[in-house]
Amino acid sequence: MKVYYVIYCLVSFLTFGFNGSLQVVQSQPKYEFRGVWVATVLNIDWPSKKGLTPQQQRQEFKNLVQTHKKLGLNALVVQIRPSSDALYDSPYEPWSEWLTGTMGKAPAPYYDPLQFMINEAHEHGLEFHAWINPFRAIVNTKTQSVAQGHITRKRPEWIVPYGSKRLINPGIPEARAYIIRVVMDIVRRYDIDGIHFDDYFYPYPEPGLSFNDQGTYQNERRGFNDLSAWRRDNINLFIKALSDSIRSQKPWISFGISPFGVWRNQSQDPEGSSTRAGITTYDDLYADVRLWLQKGWIDYVAPQLYWDTEFKLAPYNTIMPWWAKNTYGRHFYVGHAAYRISTDTGGWKNTKELLVQKELNRSTPTVNGSIFYSSSALIKNLRGVPELLAKTYYTNPAFVPPFSWISSPTPPSPSNIRTNRTKNGVLLQWTPPATIDFEMEPRFYVIYRFNGSEPVNFNNTKNVIATISGKTTSFLDQHAPSSTSVQYVVTSINRMRNESIGSRITVSASAK
Repeated sequence: MKVYYVIYCLVSFLTFGFNGSLQVVQSQPKYEFRGVWVATVLNIDWPSKKGLTPQQQRQEFKNLVQTHKKLGLNALVVQIRPSSDALYDSPYEPWSEWLTGTMGKAPAPYYDPLQFMINEAHEHGLEFHAWINPFRAIVNTKTQSVAQGHITRKRPEWIVPYGSKRLINPGIPEARAYIIRVVMDIVRRYDIDGIHFDDYFYPYPEPGLSFNDQGTYQNERRGFNDLSAWRRDNINLFIKALSDSIRSQKPWISFGISPFGVWRNQSQDPEGSSTRAGITTYDDLYADVRLWLQKGWIDYVAPQLYWDTEFKLAPYNTIMPWWAKNTYGRHFYVGHAAYRISTDTGGWKNTKELLVQKELNRSTPTVNGSIFYSSSALIKNLRGVPELLAKTYYTNPAFVPPFSWISSPTPPSPSNIRTNRTKNGVLLQWTPPATIDFEMEPRFYVIYRFNGSEPVNFNNTKNVIATISGKTTSFLDQHAPSSTSVQYVVTSINRMRNESIGSRITVSASAK
């Protein structure tokens, strides 16, 4: 604890100096996950309310994408299955009430929100990760409408009441297989970049409530004599089976988990963290995320480290380094509590708390990025911190890190690059790379611009002027200098997140 406190003091000094002004000391990496959670349940982020017209929904999402792009983000994690319902055209589950106002009611006039959101994200150079709540069936039976085709009506024997919630029983093999079938339908039909689960496996403990799965335990024991170990194994079997299914179908789709922030306390396990959390993901939610990292079943972990550096039970500068030491070669993206910027408790009284956390991340080599909860907090620019974050840490673009554990060749380059100076700027056009492999096709094109005699350096992304959809073959540089020559380089990034060698062209200064 003392060591982390010294680190915190040092980072605070380096970041804010004696006069409180921000002084960034870390260079900006070329590869860094910069994501945001977009929650649809209860209309937290999008759509802003039930029953908007499809046109209003699309416009809201367009605005959301553009705002996050301006903040320097490169990935959206969008909740498309909040509680056994769908914000897409599903053959298995009813349309979500958070979209149309009534569960089971399709958008009218019809459109597929998921396909639209994927296209919109990719057009602006952002990855799209489909966020799914696997075992939650109903958030609140007192307020939610339930369609005839909902799983609670089709398979009531799979459902466990938990207060006003309804949950799918993870101990039933057929129920686990059903959820995998739902997820794999998304994987097969949509060109997404990731499948993402949060922390809802078994329910969070609540006073006076118990999860009644004793009958299932007796029928499906598989040799277990301990209920907790059996529950963990249920989730292990589920994660392993889904991981294998995704890998066999589309290995470039990342599979990520965002668990509760503490795996286990050191008082419970010598391998745990020096924390005193009242709930742990291993003991209470039965999710052994550390094992999944060890086994390589998931590609990234994004624990919800929603505590500040002064929080005594689980300070950020204690729990973040623990996760950083337990990645087992997989990616580690910190889940940040952007919504807490506006609170006045603990370390959050300091409006720069989030920036201190970001500086700690940048000084830790095994931190590969961040995901912020949630979209609304960033869009509202609480206390001006999101904008300051963008101006301080995200001034240069960054790309989602490729997976070193998946072998993939360098993708082919775009060719035949050509330019034309127009009154509106320099128009670039190119020919797509010749490829027959779907995974090698361009997901994005990256446009670099180097002025005059400036050396070409692909590691410094300050020269990246655009990241655009791999479906386009042109770009208009409206800010090209006219008084000097410029050199453009166009590269492609494929679905495996690998960048090609660049194609170059020099454009002379405008004639006077």
